[in-house]
Order: sequence, then structure tokens, then C-alpha cells
Amino acid sequence: MAMPPFEKPIVSPVLVGRASEIEMLERALHAAQRGVGQCLVIAGEAGIGKSRLLNEICRRAEAERFLTLRGNCFEQDTAFPYAPLVDALRAHLAQRTPDEINETLGPFAPAILKLLPELALVLPPLPPTPALDPEAEKRRLFEALTQYFLRLAAAQPLLILFEDLHWSDETSLDFVLQFARRLSAHPILLLISYRHEEAPPSLAHLLTQFDRQRLAREILLAPLSRDEVDAMLRAIFDLPYPVKAEFLDLLYPLTEGNPFFLEEVLKALIAAGEIYYTKGRWERKPIVELNTPRSVQEAVMRRSEQVSEPAQRVLILASVVGRRFDFALLPELTEMNERELLNRLKELVAAQLIVEESAERFSFRHALTREAVYASLLRRERQVVHQHVAKTLESIYADALDAQAAELAYHFFAGGVWAKALTYSQRAGERAQALFAPREAVEHFTRALEAAHQMSLPPPIEILRARGRAYETAGHFEAARADYEQALSTAREARDGAAEWQGLMDLGFLWASRDYARTGEYFRRALDLAHTLGDPAMVGHSLNRLGNWYANVEQPGEGLRYHHEALELFTMLNQPHGLAETLDLLGMTSQLNSDLLQSRSFYESAIRLAREVDDRRGMSSSLACLTLCAASYLKNLDVPAISLVEAARAGEAAVRIAREIGWRAGEAYAELMLATCLGPQGEYARALEAARASLALAEEIQHRQWTIGAHAALGMLYLDLLAFDAARSHLEQALAPAREIASQVWLGSTTGYLAATYAAQREFGRAEALLKDALAGDTPMQTQSQRLCWHARGELALARGEARTALDIADRLIASAANMTSETVIPRLWKLRGEALAALNRPAEAEAVLQAAQVTALEQGAHSLVWRIHLALGKLFQVRARRDEAAGEFSAAREAIHRLAAGAPDESLRRDFAARAMATMPRLPTPSAAQVEKKRFGGLTLREREVAALIAQGRSNREIADELVVGVRTVEAHITRILNKLGFASRAQIAAWSVEKGLAREARDEED
Repeated sequence: MAMPPFEKPIVSPVLVGRASEIEMLERALHAAQRGVGQCLVIAGEAGIGKSRLLNEICRRAEAERFLTLRGNCFEQDTAFPYAPLVDALRAHLAQRTPDEINETLGPFAPAILKLLPELALVLPPLPPTPALDPEAEKRRLFEALTQYFLRLAAAQPLLILFEDLHWSDETSLDFVLQFARRLSAHPILLLISYRHEEAPPSLAHLLTQFDRQRLAREILLAPLSRDEVDAMLRAIFDLPYPVKAEFLDLLYPLTEGNPFFLEEVLKALIAAGEIYYTKGRWERKPIVELNTPRSVQEAVMRRSEQVSEPAQRVLILASVVGRRFDFALLPELTEMNERELLNRLKELVAAQLIVEESAERFSFRHALTREAVYASLLRRERQVVHQHVAKTLESIYADALDAQAAELAYHFFAGGVWAKALTYSQRAGERAQALFAPREAVEHFTRALEAAHQMSLPPPIEILRARGRAYETAGHFEAARADYEQALSTAREARDGAAEWQGLMDLGFLWASRDYARTGEYFRRALDLAHTLGDPAMVGHSLNRLGNWYANVEQPGEGLRYHHEALELFTMLNQPHGLAETLDLLGMTSQLNSDLLQSRSFYESAIRLAREVDDRRGMSSSLACLTLCAASYLKNLDVPAISLVEAARAGEAAVRIAREIGWRAGEAYAELMLATCLGPQGEYARALEAARASLALAEEIQHRQWTIGAHAALGMLYLDLLAFDAARSHLEQALAPAREIASQVWLGSTTGYLAATYAAQREFGRAEALLKDALAGDTPMQTQSQRLCWHARGELALARGEARTALDIADRLIASAANMTSETVIPRLWKLRGEALAALNRPAEAEAVLQAAQVTALEQGAHSLVWRIHLALGKLFQVRARRDEAAGEFSAAREAIHRLAAGAPDESLRRDFAARAMATMPRLPTPSAAQVEKKRFGGLTLREREVAALIAQGRSNREIADELVVGVRTVEAHITRILNKLGFASRAQIAAWSVEKGLAREARDEED
């Protein structure tokens, strides 16, 4: 008896042609079992077998006791934030009781509830999470999801699959990138799949980041070979013999080795009776009679024609709903009772057009199937069905419309119901922004604006601004600019002063990353309008923005005036947030004006106030800026207000807070500032890590200022490490865009360090030309960038043998420094002055200056400068024929170099730094007996050994000074050098070492 055509599934029962891919995936599974997490990407054209491969690895993972989470993307999900995550989590929790759901979610329930609002029906009441800005909310949700997955993995190895990411929303792609960075130390295997011929720019960006950061390996599925197609046909039809060549010759070129195409063609041929089952085996008509479909679409349509007309109607309606559709929606759409509908669905399942995912949900067997059915409808037909779907959704989910806003917006828009398309698209856009999904928000707001246009309405200002913010967040400058400008124009036409002021502020902020001149124009106009409107809060905010603009164009004095005026206004208004913002900006303007003591006072007040009002973003910003009050790369020509160690602690706190609240721009800035204060301490590995992290973040969010700053910081670090080519590359990459956006702060700061790099490479003419553009003869030495450029000119003059010019510049820089006293020492300036004095044959003055620089550099923790001062002192002593002291300084320099080299992050950098630094040391003759003796005592000179011996006797600094007939400060300098050479931290350690070496006994013997 012949078997009915659809009773036997036409699906290969075995996976053909994927042995090497399975082997690679199994190795990844076993690595995950050992706690070594990985991410693999499965790529290939539609129907090539990505899902089959994932099904097989899921089967093997379950056999190895993995927990599996699987999320799919569908075509309409490009504007549905977190679509694959929602799908995976919903399936993961679907079979659990309310108690089990509550237990497994634990502390992450409030965050996951935002993605799965239906959980509110089964979970106990949960306290709301604190309100954050959209960026912070996104990062908080990312972290909650990550921690939840890590929690699952702690109990058993975890396999996570996200399929068809070419249809993913961009927020989910952002999460995938962040999550992939966290896998390596956890038993997690993350698998993602996509159609490589349909990868949108957002997915291409993710894949580029994977490659750049080496976060994932890609498996590209190739079409099956002719022999593999033969094997697949034999498996499908259970043939004990090879397929006839003529049949294979017809099928293979037609399907091009695509497994799905092959199966679809076979099903169509079986449906048409051209392949049939008889007498216990499959037969086919002669080749000449085979009417093979020309495309998969035709195959799907021919197959769908074999089902009943009511089933075809269900199929068409379902194709409009989407790749996946809920059973609850179908009775309303089809006007069928449950029994009839189930019969029609069984018919479609048997025809392998759809599959049953759960009791409540079905989906098309493949996206191509749904696309083929949908494409068969006329546009007018689609519009009518979309209207029907939208109205049905609105009725079914009347109590949860916000959760369905994206679906409702999609269907009402496709159905041409413009009023509702406008309403739901705006809601969906606002929901996407609340989840910090800017690209999805853009898509929804665009639909809302188009709906308004179709209704002949003017574009709503609030939607224009919302889309502009989404574009700006996503890094699309021109699109944001167009929306902001249109919002401003519409506000003016409507005579809406508040909206016009907001539009001017929006454009001012937008242009800050591109063109400071335009930023200033917009902020001036905003201030004028605020005065006209008579709104003091608007005036205060405008004053602050214009004041900050003045500070960044090298007019900090004018900036301070505006900020102080804003401070008076916000004090009068008693607005804590406005006050905190103003204090933070006063701190910034003060430090740009080189007054670090005043800057510290403002920042500490801003931090205190931000903490009181729980403004974590403000805290992060002020803590990051507080690093600028130390002798960092940017501020080492000023009198510091805090130590480098304190600055690093502030920077690390700023990074931590920015990460906790999900503020990516703030995190990039804090990492940048942290790098500039870690480098001078010789913490090169941590500094480079921070600077690289800043650059990666800034480039990802397309923040030009922080991209410039990160390149500049990397250049400063590489210059410090004597890696001149790398320093030059990064500094030149910072300089060009700094000129483009007219950022005087970054332009001057980068110029100073780039000129120093050119000078180090002996390209004096290039350095001179660069500085000539930055400095005129009457350029003051007031601001950060001015001082850095003048110092570079001083170093250039010294390198060229123009010692008097170098000394003049050093003296003027010292005289113009804020907060100077007779006891103050700025090590970098003292080093320049000491070397100039030595070159002018004024050795006594040079020695005193360099020793003071050395003591203060050690006190500040500026270890990257210490070895250079040792070298300068050694050269000075060598010229004066003080060989023992010269040898001591060179020995101390070498020891410092080796300690610093050990802190470099890779072998080549360590080796090159040590080699270049050691090459600066003069060659010394064979050591004398005194030098050998000195080496025996840890490199301490005779005088330093005398000081150590007296310390062991319990003498005070004053008593030691009297004994040796020197000043107390000289004794302090000796003690600082002893601590540095021996690696000690206390006088007690020096005393113990002296006793161990016999120095204390020798001293007592001499006294006796």
C-alpha cells in the first residue's frame, strides 16, 4: 500500500558534510566544561544548515549535562530591543512554576522583569529599581543579564545560542559583544549564527569587534559537495544504493548544495507526484518528465497549494503576523473555532510548512518559508491583513499595550492606520530609549514621523528631539543634526521659547565633539534667549555651558566668570543638581587655568554634593577630573594638590561608578584620566590597559573628543616608554582631529608631547615647526596646553645646545606657576632647569636643583621621572670627576629602569624600553675599590651609608645633620634615595639593614 506523500518527513535524518565543524564545536564544549568559556560564530547563507548544526551540538551538550538557552531572531525583531534574549529567557522559564522562577531569578528578577513584563503575574511584588538615565539603565540591565547567566553557569555548564542575528536588534548585539568579553573564565559556550550575505552594518560592526579583540572564532558553512548531496538524498530516502547520476545532475546545480533548498525541491516534487512512494520504496518519473521548481519560493507555494483552502488562509494570516505566531491570536484572525483551527494547523505541520514550538506557539519551519508565503500577497492584501492583526493584538492585549507597542506599531504602520501608528511608534521608541536601544528607537521614531507626515501634521518637536538624541547616542552626527535643526525651526515657527532654548542647547552639545566655534555660537544664543525668557534655571545652565566652552578655547579666566555667575543663580534657586554641575565645571576651569589647589577644592565639593543627591554620574565625572589635580602627564608642570596614588584611586572609583551605571562616555573619559596618572608612576601595564580601553570605548560610541584624548594618552605613555614610533603614531592621530574640532586643550597638549617625540627622534626642524604654530613670542604660560608647549620648546632648546634659552623658559614657567612658595618643587621643571644649569657650567646650582627634583619626584610617586633625574645627576657628577657619586647615580638609574621595565605589559616592550634607556648611560671605566664597596652595600654611596648607620643608632634628622655638618633637607634627600635604592618604606627597615650589614657596628667602633 502506497504511503501518503506527507506522512514521512522529507528531512535528512543525519547531519551530512559537517564533520569538521562538529569536531570544532565539541572541542569548544569540552573547553567550556573545564571552565574555559568561548564564543563561536556560525555563518552561512539561508538554508545552508546553521540551525541543523546547532541542533546537533545542543543534543550533544545535553548529553554532557549542559544547561541550554536558545533564542531566535525574526525579521521584525530589528526594532524589538533584546529580542533574542527575551526569546531565550521566555523559553527557559516557560516550564517552571512561579516558585521556581522566583528562585532561579533571585536578585536579578527586577531587571529581567523589564524584559518579560508578564512575569509580574507570577512573581511576588518587587521593589522598583532606582531610575537611571537610558544609558545607565542599559548598562545595569546588561550587567544583570550577565550576572544571571554567570549564576546559571556556576551550577552547571551553560550553552547559549542566539540564532539569525542578521535580524537582531542592535541593543542585543551590544550585549553579545559585552558578554563575549566576560566568558573566558566561566563554563559557558556562546554560539551565534547569521546569514553572511545579509549581515547589516550593526552586525558587521560586532563581527569586526570580535576579530579585533579576538573574542570569537567563525565557522563559515560551505555548500554541500556533490557527493554530500548524494549522501543526503540517500539518507532522506533510505536508499541502499547511490542516487542515479542524471537525477543528481539535475538536483545539484538547482539547489547548489543548499540542504534547505534541496529538501524544499524534493517536497515540491513529492507534492506534485513527480517523486512517489510505491511498493515499499521511493521512485521517480523519468528525467524528461520532472518539472523541477525554479526557486524555493515556487517550491513553498506549490507545497502550500496541496493543503486545504482554510489551511492556506491560516498560513497567509500567520505570515503577516511574523515568523513566529501565538495560537491565541489565530482564532480572532481566522474566525475559526479551536477545533477547526487545530485541524488546519495539523495540516500545515504535516506539510512541514510550520512547526509546533509549544502548546501556545507555532513558527514557520524556516524564515524562507514565511517569506515566500508573505511575498505571494499583493500589497493591498498585506495592508488589510496587517490592519486585522493590529486590531486583534490591540484587543487581546488591551491591559498590556505598552509591552506590545513595538508589534502594534509595526502592524498599524504596515496597515496604513496612521493615527495609531503614530501613537504606538512613539511609545515603542520611548520604550526602546528607556532600555537604551538607540538604533531601535530611531526606527520607531522614524515610523512615528512618517505617520505624522501621512496625516499632514507638522513633525512633533518632542519626537524630532527624541530621534535626534537616539541618533546622537548611536554616533550618527549628521542625522542628529538634521533632527535638532528641524526641531529648532519648528519651535521657532510655533513661538515655543522653551523648546527653542532646548534646541539651541541640543545643537551646542552635539557640535562640541566636532566644532568648538559652532558650539560657542549655539550656547551664546541659548544664553541670550534664556535671559529674554527670564528663566533663571535656563540662564544658569546656559552660563555653565558657555563657561566650559571658554575654558576649552584657552580662556579659562572668562570661563570662571560665567561659572561663578551660574553658582550664584543655583545657590539662590537651591538646586543641588545645578550646584553640583557648576562646582564640577569650576573645578575643570580652574585646573585648565593651572590652579590645581583651587580645582581640588571645587571637585571635592562637587563630589560631596553629588553624593548627597545620589548623582552617580556627577560623582564619576568629578572623580575622573580630580585625577587632574596630581602630577599626571597633563599636569606635571603645575603645583599638584594630591599625590599620584590618590589620583589613581579617584580614577579607579570613577571607572567603577561609570561601569555600574552604564555610562559609556563617562567610562571612556575616566579610563583616559586614569591612564595619565598611572603612567607617571611607572604602572605601565595598567596605564596602557586603561588607555586602550578608553580608545576602544570612544571609537565604539564615536566620541571624537575622547578618541583624541585616548590617542594622546597612548602617545604620552609610549613616549615615556621610549617607544618613539608608537608614540608618534598615536599623537599624530590625536593632533589631526583636534585641529578639526578646534579643541585648544587637546591641540596644545598633544602638540607639546608630539614636539617632544620629534625631538627625541632628532627631528628638530619638525619639532620647531610644530611649536611655531602653537606658540608666539608673547604667548603666556598660563593654561595647561600653553605650559606643555613651552616646556617642549625648552627641552628642544636644550637638545640643540641652547642652554640659556632652556633656562629662561624653565625660570619663566616656574615663576608663572600658581601656588608657588619658596619650598615648592615641580620635578619636571626642576629637571629642565638643572640640566640647563649643568650645560651652562653652573654645577653647584645644577646639583641642588636636580637633587630637590629627585626628592620631590619620589615623594609624589613619579617613578618614571626618577631614573631620568638619576641619569642627569650622574652625568653632572661624571663631568665634575666625582666618579663614585656618578657611578652611584647611574647604578640607581639602572635599577629604576629595570623596575619600570618589569611593569611593561609585554616582552618586546620591556626589552626595547630597557635597551633604549640603558643606551642613554655613559660607558664607565673599570670600577674602583670604592665602587665595588658601594655595590656591596646596595648601591649606597659612602655618605648614604653614613646616614644609614646613624639611623641605626636612633639619631633624628637634625642630629644626623649636625653630625655630618649638612642641612636637614640634605639629610632628607639622602634618606629618600636610600629608601628608593633599597626598596624600603621605613626608617626601621634601614636600621635593620644597617645592623645586618655591619654598618652600625662600624660606626660605633669609629666612635670608640
